[in-house]
This record gives sequence, structure tokens and C-alpha cells, in this order.
Amino acid sequence: MYRTRNRHVSFVSFVGLRVREQELLALGISLPGLGNRRAAVAELPALGLLTLAALMPPEWTCSYHEVDKWEEALIDQIAEEQPCLVAVSALTASIKEAYSFCNALRARGLPSVIGGLHATACASEATTHADAAVVGDGEPVWSRLLDDASTGGVHGIYQGDRPFDLNDSRPPRFDLAAALPRSRFTIQTQRGCPFACEFCAASRMLGAFREKPARLLRNELAALKDVVTRPVVELADDNTFAGLRNQRELLAALADANVRYFTESDWRIGEKTELLRDLAASGCVQLLVGVESLVHAYRGFGDKQADLGRLMAALYAIQDQGIAVCGCFVLGADGETAASVMSLVQFLVDCRLADVQVTLQTPFPGSPLRKRLAKAGRILADRDWDYYTLFDVTFVPDSMSVPELESSYRELAGVVYSEAENRRRMSIRRRVWEKAHNVRERRSVPLELP
Repeated sequence: MYRTRNRHVSFVSFVGLRVREQELLALGISLPGLGNRRAAVAELPALGLLTLAALMPPEWTCSYHEVDKWEEALIDQIAEEQPCLVAVSALTASIKEAYSFCNALRARGLPSVIGGLHATACASEATTHADAAVVGDGEPVWSRLLDDASTGGVHGIYQGDRPFDLNDSRPPRFDLAAALPRSRFTIQTQRGCPFACEFCAASRMLGAFREKPARLLRNELAALKDVVTRPVVELADDNTFAGLRNQRELLAALADANVRYFTESDWRIGEKTELLRDLAASGCVQLLVGVESLVHAYRGFGDKQADLGRLMAALYAIQDQGIAVCGCFVLGADGETAASVMSLVQFLVDCRLADVQVTLQTPFPGSPLRKRLAKAGRILADRDWDYYTLFDVTFVPDSMSVPELESSYRELAGVVYSEAENRRRMSIRRRVWEKAHNVRERRSVPLELP
């Protein structure tokens, strides 16, 4: 029988960067600088939950909780709130912890719903632990979820009949996250990506690629600065400058907000000289750019495909404007051998990138890569979701054994993330950011729109 509860939602985010391999931790592998990056990732709030909180009717209340691993005290705290719904967010590597939490909620009679990319790809699995799962965007089904929760309970899979229109976006409830000690926040300017790289699930699972109007981004930045004076912003985009919108309007909004921010883009922006100058002046301090594999051309790259020389020239052009580039590399793609790993090590030691991120190819649920490897029987069945950390081997390589790939990755980490290499890249970052000072002097003059 349904028990009457408060019109209250308890939002719970499972945060943090997970690494199972203790030897890698001892080697100091970083994303970049694992200690710093783990702290930074852990500090980022769950933007999806804050976005849904902004859509709560005025008569509803909510609370926001962040955990790495749950304890009984959190269940007790939520039980005292008497919510009619507990909304949970988790990535693949933390999904088992989230499932355990939902099981504990169910034992206490507290209804739960889980969302995100993993729940979207594995909705039937998710509903064996949570009472309900959201497939795709949460906004189109949020009102229905609240109605069900207040009148009898949520159950099963909730999926909208169309992707959410970002023109209808509201500023997230940044105030909920600001109540916890932090300076870093995420803001989203788009959903998905116009490309369909084989290893990426995010580009298609939430629907077609969409971009948020610059006027709404201004509203969100203003809302964020109402609660945090000097936030550090990470744009929660897959490829910020890949679309067809007026990028100068976007950069003007960021410049006017006077924030320092970090985002992701593909290498082509390095060949757009005028846009690149505006990017530096807008407050961008670092770009994460996927170089990916040096031995395998992934499907779905489209216009991102280029020879390595041209790509690296574009990345150095970005750094010449005072924006540090973190080059992302994937180890273990088809064709990878012990010799190619050592070639990558030498390349990374010789290159002038301000930072590098080297992770293992990971066949995340919902990605074309996983479907291809599963069809070929190459998914390791004895390694569950806890291994989907980006640092653990979860598939059978085509030209190496699993132990050989693991050993090669550890050898790479020992060199690329050594104290000497970390110092060298830090020196590069300092030189890059010294260039930024002169570029950002222009910020006293607003970016002019055409």
C-alpha cells in the first residue's frame, strides 16, 4: 500500500573518478595529474540532477547529496526527508555502487529512479535495482515522474517521445551544489555531437545533436555567478565548436561573464585563426582534444579525420594563443602492439602538448564499439561494470593478449606520468598561460558581434 510522503525529491549523485588498478595509482597516472584531476572530477556537481531540480513545481522541495560510496547514514538522512522519490545519477564505473544504494532504498520502502547514459543503455538492468529508469533526456518525462511519485509510485521505464528542445532550457539549480564546498561547476551549451565516433555512446543515445542559444547560456552564467562569485567552469559538451551556430555569440557570452573555463573540441578549431583569438579572449584556459589512436582510424570521425602532422600543427596553434591543450589518446585499439605502445611513449615524450591523457579503449554500453566487439566475442565476461574506469582492460585486443596490454599500459604510465614528465608539461603549461596574459588584455573591450 502506498504511504503518503512529502512532495520532496532527494537527488543523489555518485561522483568521482575510479581507478581499480593500484599499480597505476602508485605510478601516478593522471587525467591529467590523477590526484588533481580526481579531486576536480569529484568536485563537479551532477548537472543532470541540478537541471531537473530547476523544473520542480513551486510546491515541491528537494535536497541534493553527493557520494563516492554510500553509507547507512545517508539512507537514514534521506528517510528523515520522507521523499516520494529519490533520483539517482551514476556513470558506468559507479553504477554497481548506485545499484546497491537503490537496493537499500527499496528495503526501506523508499522509491528510486535512476538516469544517465548507463541507465539509458541498460534500462532493464537498472530497473532490477531501482523502481524506475529514465531512457534518454530526463526533462520530457520529469513531470510525469513527479505525478506518479506523488500519487502512487514510479515503476518501469520512462522515455520521452522526442528529445528535449534546448530552447526550453532553464538555468540549473546551482544553489543546491553551491551549498557544498566547491569552486568548479559545469554548464552545458549542447547535447550530443554531430560526429558518431565508434567508441562514443553520448553522441547518439540522448537523441540528435542540439545546441543551446547563447541568450540562454547568458542566463545560466548569470545564475551561476549569483551563487558563486568566481566559479571555474567546465563546459559539459562533447565537442563545443563542432556545430553551425554563431560561435562568436557563444564566446561573447562567456567573455561577458568573466569566467575561466575548460572545454572539449576537435582539432579543427586550431585552423580557424580568428575564432581561435576570440576563444582565448573569452576566458578559455584549456581545451581537451581527442587525438585518439595512432594505429587505428575509428569509424564515425567524419571531418575530424586528418593526418597526424596537420592535427598536431593545429594543436600547437591553439597553444600559441595561450590555451593549454590536453591531448587525449586511446590505447588498445585494433592494431595496437607492444611496439606501437612504445612508439606512442616516444611521441608523448617528444611532443609539446601542455598535458596528455592516455586511457584504455573502453567499450561502454550503448556504443557501436561495444556492439562490434560483443559480436566478435571480444568482451571480457568476467569483468563487470566496476572495470569500466578507462584504466582497466575490458576486452580482448586483436594483436596482443590481455596481460600484454595491461603490462604495456603500466609501462607507458611509468614513463609518461613520471615526475620528470609531469614537470616538463607543467613548464609548458606555464609558458602557454604566460602568452594568455597579453591575449586576455583585450577582454577590456567586449567581443564585437558581426
